Amino acid sequence: MSEHDHDHDHDHENDHDPEHEPTEAEARAEAERLVRKELALAQIRQYGDPVLRMRAAEVDEVDDELVRITGRMIELMHDAEGIGLAATQIGILRRFVVCTLDGVDRVLVNPRLETIGDDVDVEDEGCLSLGSVRVPIERVKRVRLEARDETGEPVSLELEGMDARVVQHELDHLDGVLLVDRTDTESRREALAQLRPRLVLT
Repeated sequence: MSEHDHDHDHDHENDHDPEHEPTEAEARAEAERLVRKELALAQIRQYGDPVLRMRAAEVDEVDDELVRITGRMIELMHDAEGIGLAATQIGILRRFVVCTLDGVDRVLVNPRLETIGDDVDVEDEGCLSLGSVRVPIERVKRVRLEARDETGEPVSLELEGMDARVVQHELDHLDGVLLVDRTDTESRREALAQLRPRLVLT
């Protein structure tokens, strides 16, 4: 899931000041950020890759390799300016995701969700595998999450709002479900119009 969907404020005081010219250090930092983002996105499977449509299998064993992979996934997620990344998005068909919940990076292995109540809301969502596409998605407002962390310890969380939305988005990935499957017909049509030219070029 892309970070633009979070309540992060990327604006800086000087962004709206036409008199402000970025310093050399600011310009260099911005250039480095963009390079990191581009390199990270190049390692994340993009729309049209068949692995994004596959259902991931349960993780049998939490081991050092999983710790290494999820550590790298967290780095990729941040470099790509995302707040969630599923194993399938890097070509691994196993049921684990990383995400940032309430400002804390989490590893969720074999996650399961249970909805709490019937309240839903609709918000625009983006995805690190769908470029700049953003579409309205209806999600349940509150969920209960059960999983294991990267050490095998149980995780049990009650989430609401954006955090609930993030985990629903990432668990969709583990089932091969993408944003274009969950949005309304018109938004899907517009999204596919953006995505199809990219398929021709790849």
